[in-house]
Amino acid sequence: MSLIPMTVQGAEALRIELNELKSVKRPAVIQAIAEARAHGDLKENAEYHAAREQQGFIEGRIQDIEGKLSNVQIIDVTKLPNTGKVIFGSTVTILNLETEEEMTYRIVGDDEADIKNNLISVNSPIARGLIGKVADDVANITTPKGVVEFEIVDVKYL
Repeated sequence: MSLIPMTVQGAEALRIELNELKSVKRPAVIQAIAEARAHGDLKENAEYHAAREQQGFIEGRIQDIEGKLSNVQIIDVTKLPNTGKVIFGSTVTILNLETEEEMTYRIVGDDEADIKNNLISVNSPIARGLIGKVADDVANITTPKGVVEFEIVDVKYL
């Protein structure tokens, strides 16, 4: 199995979620199943079936997170020499040359990506087009609207 790149913050967020699932949600759903079971006939007991379904989701998510954490490659960009190149974990400010719109993104792992918080996956078309470039380079990135030219304004290793 290949290693999964992740930032320090992303790995910590997964560990927190795993702890929450194991110490809070799992015991709560076990209690809900026990209470629903006490109500009698399980065939027509909607609370029981809902709790069992929730238990399946929780157990699946626990396995998923444990699997990812066992294959994680944590990359702390602050400990790398700042060469000015766009790499995994770097924060990049780009300028859309057509619209003159400036955007700042941080390149993160797939599980950490959240466009609303300007976190883009290393496997996204924008990130793939930016990786390896330096400030003042122009990247031609294929988007659903066609090829868009972005100029790299700044690269930070935060």
